[in-house]
Amino acid sequence: MTKIVLEDNGKKGRFVLFEDEQQAGEIIFTWAGTNKFIIEHTEVDSRFGGKGYGKKLVLEAVDFARKNKHHIIPLCPYAKTVFERNENLQDVL
Repeated sequence: MTKIVLEDNGKKGRFVLFEDEQQAGEIIFTWAGTNKFIIEHTEVDSRFGGKGYGKKLVLEAVDFARKNKHHIIPLCPYAKTVFERNENLQDVL
């Protein structure tokens, strides 16, 4: 079973993906103002590779942005690629 937890201190934050209570991956972001955040890094532990967890993390960040009327700046090369390949994510850029 997987779950994603948001940790946010108002300046920096991260979405952490767990599989069976083990940390499998994370997205690290920094706030840029009150309604925009920068995805700086996406990482999935190699033990959990090939399961689509990186994309799942990006989509969680998008869902969070949509629910809270935020925008995303994807500086992380992986996140940027996910945005470029999915037209339906452009609304949060």
